[in-house]
Amino acid sequence: MTAELHSRRTVLTTGAAVAGAAVGAVALTACSSDDAKSGTAQAPIAAGTPLVALADVPVGEAKAAKAPDGSDVIVARPSESACAAFSAICTHQGCTVTPKGADLVCPCHGSVFNALTGEVKQGPANKPLPSVPVKVENGKVVTG
Repeated sequence: MTAELHSRRTVLTTGAAVAGAAVGAVALTACSSDDAKSGTAQAPIAAGTPLVALADVPVGEAKAAKAPDGSDVIVARPSESACAAFSAICTHQGCTVTPKGADLVCPCHGSVFNALTGEVKQGPANKPLPSVPVKVENGKVVTG
């Protein structure tokens, strides 16, 4: 009878451990799928895609734009002839940042990025906004 009781305990504890591992695997899968949904990884935008007229972006500021694929980008104009672009998706949890003067502000958790460089000025984000290669062609900022 002791062997039978021991055998039942072994089966029950082994079953519980397997169930716990399965729940843990589901939780890990859910986390990784949530990260993908949050937009922290954005597909590259096709080269030559017009984003905004250079004249529409004031020098020293940035402007939100939509790429034809629907992705949100920020186009910055650090000087009269230079431009830069970044993903508008906050690196903290995937919310869309908005330009406010020299800053890009995340409305969800308060992260602040430099509008001209995409660098973090204030957390909770700890990674800069990913850059989007751009150039100026015929007075328009296009992806490079």
